[in-house]
Amino acid sequence: MFNVSNVSISKTANSKYVKPFSINYTLNGFKKTWDLIETHNSVSIVIYNHTRNVLVFVKQFRPGVYINSIPEEDRVSPIDTNKYPSSLGVTLELCAGIIDKDKPLEQIAREEILEECGYDVPLDKIKKIKNYRGAVGFAGEHQTLFYAEVTDNMKVSQGGGLAESGEFIEVVEMTLPQAKQVFCDGDCSGLNVPPGCLLGILWFFYFTSTQLKEL
Repeated sequence: MFNVSNVSISKTANSKYVKPFSINYTLNGFKKTWDLIETHNSVSIVIYNHTRNVLVFVKQFRPGVYINSIPEEDRVSPIDTNKYPSSLGVTLELCAGIIDKDKPLEQIAREEILEECGYDVPLDKIKKIKNYRGAVGFAGEHQTLFYAEVTDNMKVSQGGGLAESGEFIEVVEMTLPQAKQVFCDGDCSGLNVPPGCLLGILWFFYFTSTQLKEL
């Protein structure tokens, strides 16, 4: 359950997560300026629970999705949360996290799985799938996609993120037909599903079980 209130808009100052800047350059004889944001690289994980044949996702409230669901003329402080409920900003995502520690990426992925979804997964069960670039229009950060096959025996907590840090995450399990429908449904059944999650779903259904064993 996500209950947002007291929403207002302010200028960003001294953020430890994003840093806006501009780059000036000449491309094929044309002088250009492009506004960019420096941000953290990240990992994300496709999680398949072999015991019950389900894919494991997370739901979160994303302020950027929320505010861009509100017409510009109504983006005044305070936001009318009766007219624009928190559900507008809730996303269905892969388990993921930013890279803000000096650790191997597999270890960061393992910690995110434990924190967000409650599975204690051995490092050798976390397989790298692909590196790619995200937000290429304004950031171009490096993202790494992993795959983890889990069982109910690995479940050691309810997950949900770090409550002491104000992190609220809902763990969502979907049968394979339900997950496939998320990708195939034109409007994703009203869900906000980012490209990285759709990529993970597509990857899972593209590769056969034989191919998975070869990773």
